[in-house]
Amino acid sequence: MQGLNVITPRQNSENASRSPIGDRKRRVREVRIGAVTIGGDYPVAIQSMTLTDTRDAAATLEQIHRLEEAGCEIIRVAVPDDEAAAALPAIKRGMSMPLVADIHFHYKLALKAIDAGVDKIRINPGNLGGEERAKVVTRAAREAGIPMRVGVNSGSLEKDLIDKYGGPTPQGMVESALRHIRFLEDEGFENIVLSLKASNVPRMIEAYTLMREQCDYPLHLGVTEAGPPSTGIIKSAMGIGFLLANGIGETLRVSLTADPVEEVRVGWEILKALGLRSRGPNLVACPSCGRCEVDLIDLTTRVEKAIAGLKKPLHIAVMGCVVNGPGEAREADLAVVGGKNKGLLMKSGKIIATLAEEDLIPALLEECEKFDVSDRPHGTPKLIASA
Repeated sequence: MQGLNVITPRQNSENASRSPIGDRKRRVREVRIGAVTIGGDYPVAIQSMTLTDTRDAAATLEQIHRLEEAGCEIIRVAVPDDEAAAALPAIKRGMSMPLVADIHFHYKLALKAIDAGVDKIRINPGNLGGEERAKVVTRAAREAGIPMRVGVNSGSLEKDLIDKYGGPTPQGMVESALRHIRFLEDEGFENIVLSLKASNVPRMIEAYTLMREQCDYPLHLGVTEAGPPSTGIIKSAMGIGFLLANGIGETLRVSLTADPVEEVRVGWEILKALGLRSRGPNLVACPSCGRCEVDLIDLTTRVEKAIAGLKKPLHIAVMGCVVNGPGEAREADLAVVGGKNKGLLMKSGKIIATLAEEDLIPALLEECEKFDVSDRPHGTPKLIASA
């Protein structure tokens, strides 16, 4: 099939050994979305989607700016009608990150979004009203030089595939995606990003894993309908994190029933936990125990709030007692270790001050400003692929 680099059994067996975290199991083609490129050797990009009524350009831009400040790199907006499509030029003019139009059912909305200058469209070629209309959209995207994301969701899988596989299985999701790829490639279009989302984490993991064995298009990762943060963060971290740790995935969206800024925050934490990207501090804290002579939960919460605006990729630790704290904080760039009405301030594993509890956080912030991450001692863990 044109454009699909199918992995042979020999290649598959060669890649069977466990890779270091983030190692690409195979070369993935590059796709440019506005000023952001995914695939190849580019870092995993973080996306989100606005919750505002796209017809309200001002409100949508306000949310986009908050998302950008939080570290979002690609933003998607819903385009459900002509009025929403008409707002796209103003939205595009008022933002700097790539803009993606989410299109369902109405092919003319896709054409209007392309005319408005969006950087990518998200479609399902099968629900645009027939093959001829899908061809028109594909040609327009090709002429505009923008990519399309083919989004397959387990909840909207084609009926014949549900019947064939006995439900919304990973195999059916992959077959659906391959159908869409064949259609686009037959039209000479290969500027493609794929997603195979499911709310069931094992199903989502298997679908993406099978898809990566079939083609080299960039994969947009996500657990769809993950739910509120209390459970959605866990599902997303398990599904997205597992795939990224095994070298699968070029961009991601954490789908939460929450402010989308929280989606971006969690996305960055997943990447930081795996050592794939760095943006802002990495905060670690001990779980507390009966030895603590400080309210560690309160201290950690105050430190978290105090460093929230920092952009520097520091490793910061908060420890609850002077018994094990200094040893446990050894790998941190900076650390505070609580004690009875006082605590230790540490830098690169060494105690640099003993301070009253109320002075710990101001002193920590002062050291954060002065700390040069390029001067870390040899052997200190470093995050890679900075923002």
